[in-house]
Amino acid sequence: MDVLAELAFSASDLAQVRFAVSPMWQVATSFRLLTGRAGASPVHRPWIEQVRPRVVAAGLDRGRLAELLPPTGFFPYFLTPAPTGPAPALADELAAIRATGPDRVRRDLDHLAHHQGPPGPRLRSLHHDPRARLARVTQEIDAYWELALAPYWARIRAVLDTDVLYRARQVAAHGAGRVLDDLHASVRWDGNALHLVRRSRPMPRATTGPGLLLVPSAFTGPRLLTTQVPPDPPQLAYPARGAGTLWAPGPGADPEALSAVLGRSRTLLLTELDTPASTTQLAHRTGLSPAGVSQYLTALRRAGLVSAHRAGRSVLYARTAAADTLLRAASAAQASGAATPQ
Repeated sequence: MDVLAELAFSASDLAQVRFAVSPMWQVATSFRLLTGRAGASPVHRPWIEQVRPRVVAAGLDRGRLAELLPPTGFFPYFLTPAPTGPAPALADELAAIRATGPDRVRRDLDHLAHHQGPPGPRLRSLHHDPRARLARVTQEIDAYWELALAPYWARIRAVLDTDVLYRARQVAAHGAGRVLDDLHASVRWDGNALHLVRRSRPMPRATTGPGLLLVPSAFTGPRLLTTQVPPDPPQLAYPARGAGTLWAPGPGADPEALSAVLGRSRTLLLTELDTPASTTQLAHRTGLSPAGVSQYLTALRRAGLVSAHRAGRSVLYARTAAADTLLRAASAAQASGAATPQ
């Protein structure tokens, strides 16, 4: 049954409101989306169609993550530890998961069983010996990250950072209250407390840590997600602005303009990498030889314009944020009528 939750704020709590970009929140919400009902998220369909076959081939849809992250409902709080900084690396969050106290793990697993039914042998083993088994959980998370998120991280991170920048400007112009009141249709700020509607249980300040941690997510869907694990601040994961355009084609540019700088083949490969691809796929799409594609990708990688990510027996290449910036600059110059060097 949904209730109206109220999270009270003292002056100290308001002073401790902060934002963080969390890789683990993207892992948790994207995995639930990927393993949920087919067609449930048309916005993310291009990503799902690319990633789901790789995840299934790796068996991750049948592993520990699939048991810990059901498509709906509760999932263990220990999978989304409170970020200690504004943008922790995945490795830092995995270390925090491995350091979770056994009692915390068991409480979360008991709560998961209450909602999802009796656990399977892998979760029973995790319940019995959390310290020994958490390493296997983080190994699966790391494998999922490489297959499903790392090739797209520059694009995802840009959306999340843009959202945080927008909120920071709101704070500067109007104060923290405006930000809290503008997060989501189900959230309302009254000057002393944050009211959250359509929640499954209350959120009194007495059962949370101080402050509030606001985490933008590209995959959270229309609802807010919260965790409350004292002494850490409560976390509120909300839909990031711009997530709906995440998989739109990247910045276009006149190939001739960039070819004069990068060369025709390197420019062609960059423009083809709107979605991550292997050497074989790029050779097929561009007509270049696989050996030539490999050589050009090596040069682009050394220049910081592409990144490489292991996906089973293949390596996927992805455009970096620096490459997107380069393409946008060339596109802007083209649009403004800037002369192309000859």
